[in-house]
Amino acid sequence: MATNQGPQGTNDPAGSTQMFRAFVDDAPQTRQAAPAASSGPRVGLIVGIVAAVIVVAAVAWLALG
Repeated sequence: MATNQGPQGTNDPAGSTQMFRAFVDDAPQTRQAAPAASSGPRVGLIVGIVAAVIVVAAVAWLALG
């Protein structure tokens, strides 16, 4: 791996670019597992919203009836 310091002690932009490219190359592996895990909370959120709407409709029906 290359050092990030040049002969004058200045930062080498190519070193950080190589690290960024390595990070981008590793990122798709972690993103492939994320959609399967995020579907659970989304389903729970939808069920919660539907339940809240039913409760509000029942309270309104009882109040008006």
